[in-house]
Amino acid sequence: MAHHKSCIKRIKTSAKANERNRAYRSKMKTAVKRVQEAGTVEEAMEKFKSFSSLVDKMALKHIIHRSNADNKKSRLSLQINRRFSAK
Repeated sequence: MAHHKSCIKRIKTSAKANERNRAYRSKMKTAVKRVQEAGTVEEAMEKFKSFSSLVDKMALKHIIHRSNADNKKSRLSLQINRRFSAK
């Protein structure tokens, strides 16, 4: 256990941040699943737009890196294009 006041405070703040970040990551995974489960192109693009917004906000808050956000958006848009261009 930490003995210094600053260490005790750091443990508390990092625990709060960990909980907050876990919630954001869960939201992101749910948004990806919603996009992947979309039935039509229009529905997929609408859900992709909300996913993109969420990921950009996470990058802005430094929860994930900006490049990581761009990669996630790129990969998901490729999945959408492959899925609906084959039909």
